[in-house]
Amino acid sequence: MAMPRERLATEAVQLHGQPSPAQREVLDPQALAFLADLHHRFDGRRRELLAARRERQARWDAGELPDFRTDTAAIRESEWTVGPIPPALRDRRVEITGPVERKMIINALNSGAKVFMADFEDSSAPSFANQLDGQLSLRDAVAGKLDYTSPEGKHYRVGANPAVLVVRPRGWHLPERHITVDGETMAGALVDFGLYAFHNARALQRRDLGPYFYLPKLECMEEAALWDAVMTHAETELDLPPGSMKVTVLIETLPAAFQMHEILHALQSRAVGLNCGRWDYIFSYLKTLRGHRDRLLPERGQVLMTVPFLKAYSELLIQTCHRRGAFAMGGMAAQIPIKGDAAANEAALAKVRADKLREVKAGHDGTWVAHPALVPVAQAVFDEYMPEPNQRDVERDDVRVGREQLLAPCPGTITRAGFDNNVEVCLRYTAAWLDGQGCVPIHHLMEDAATAEIARAQLWQWLHHGKLEFPDHASIDFALFDHALATHAHRLRDSDVPGAARVDAAARLLRELIHADALADFLTLPAYEQLA
Repeated sequence: MAMPRERLATEAVQLHGQPSPAQREVLDPQALAFLADLHHRFDGRRRELLAARRERQARWDAGELPDFRTDTAAIRESEWTVGPIPPALRDRRVEITGPVERKMIINALNSGAKVFMADFEDSSAPSFANQLDGQLSLRDAVAGKLDYTSPEGKHYRVGANPAVLVVRPRGWHLPERHITVDGETMAGALVDFGLYAFHNARALQRRDLGPYFYLPKLECMEEAALWDAVMTHAETELDLPPGSMKVTVLIETLPAAFQMHEILHALQSRAVGLNCGRWDYIFSYLKTLRGHRDRLLPERGQVLMTVPFLKAYSELLIQTCHRRGAFAMGGMAAQIPIKGDAAANEAALAKVRADKLREVKAGHDGTWVAHPALVPVAQAVFDEYMPEPNQRDVERDDVRVGREQLLAPCPGTITRAGFDNNVEVCLRYTAAWLDGQGCVPIHHLMEDAATAEIARAQLWQWLHHGKLEFPDHASIDFALFDHALATHAHRLRDSDVPGAARVDAAARLLRELIHADALADFLTLPAYEQLA
C-alpha cells in the first residue's frame, strides 16, 4: 500500500523551533505536505534565478550598466493586454500597508482604505512566531472571526466593510530557516504563500476575492514566470479555477524597471497592476550601481520623486501599465500623525497631499499610506481628481523614457545632518528588527526595511568611494561613521525606543557591514541569523 503523501511529506519536513499549540494549527500534515511539494517542484529554479542575479550584479560592478533586453523586444513592441481584473480590485484609490500583527491587521482592515496589503516582508521582522501568528490572524480574518483584546482590556474587531485583503510574501532571496525539506532550507516566499493559500484560497475564491498577492523584489521576467508557475500549480492542487490568483507586482528594483512589459507578460493571465515601490527602488538604484562613482546619490531627504530618474521611472510605469490594461499604483506616504504639535502635523499632511496630487495628476490609479489617519487625506485628493474607479484611459503617450533617463545621476549634497540621520535610522531600525519589530516610527516617519537599506547603502557608498566632503569641505570618513555609531548606540542603549535592548548587537552588525569591502545585498540576510 502506498504511503499517503501527507506522511511522506511530513517525514521530509522538519520544524526548527517551538511553535505553540495554536501556531501548529497552520502547520498540520496536509499544509506541510503542500509546502514540501512546492519546495520540491520550484526551489531549484529559484536558486538558479538567484545565481543569475549574482552574475548580473558582477557585470554591473565591473562597469556595465543595466539596459532594456534585446531578446524580448517583441514583447515590448507587440500589442497585448493583461487578463480581466476582478471587481474587488477595480477601485484601489487608497491602499494601506502594514505588518501581519493582529491588532494592526484589524485597524488596517477598518481604516476605510480600499485595499490592505498584509506584509510578511519589509514591515515584518520574520521571527518564526511573527510569521506563524500572522498566518493565524489572516486565517481568522478570512473566516470573519478576527478580534483582539489589548492588555488594557480594549477590544478590537473587524467591521462590516473591511478593505480587500492582499498578501505580500517574502521575496525570492529570503530563507525560512525554521522549516527544512530533506535538510534544505525552505524559501520564505514559498512558506508565506503556501500557508496562506492552503488555508484560505478556497474560501476567498468562493467569495470572488482571489486570493490576491503583492509580489516583491522581482528583478526579471523569469522570476515573475516562476511565480506564475507556482500559482498555476497551487490552483490545480487546491481545486481552484485557473487564474483565480491575481497579483500586483512591486517594481522596486532597478533591473525590473527595464522589464516592466516582460514582467506583466509573464504573469499575463493573473497580473492586475504594477506598483511604484519607491523606497526599495532607491535602495536598488544604490545597490545595482554601487560600483559607479558617477551615480552616487545625495542624502535621502533630497531624493524625492520629482528628481529625474524617479520621475522617469514612475511615468514609464504608468505608460506601461495603461498600455497593457493594468493598474499603475503609486508609492508610500511614510508620514505618521504628529501629536501635540498642530503646525508640524499640518506640515506633514501638506507633504502627503502634494505627493498624492503629483501621483493622481501623473495618471496613477491609486496610492499607498502607512497609517490609518492618512487614508482620508489621500482619498480626498484621489476623489477630487479621479472621479472614476481608475484612470487606465490616461495613456501617457507623451512619456519618452530610455536607459539614460532611468539611470540619470541625481544632483545634491551630503550634509552632516543627513549623514548622522542615516546612521541613527539604520541603527534604530536594525535594533528594533532584531527585537522582532519590522515597522518602526522614527522622527514621525514609519520606517521599514527599505528605508534602513537606503541609509545603509548610502553610508557604504559614501565611505568606500572616498574623498567625499560635506558642504563645509570636512571629509566623510570611517572615523566619523564610527564616532556617530558609538554616540547613537550610547544614547539609545538606555532609552525607551523600540529595540533598545538590541542596540549593541545592531551596532556591531552595522559596523561590520559598513566596513566590509563589498556592499552586502541585503541587511536582513545577516540580521536574520541573529533573529529569534
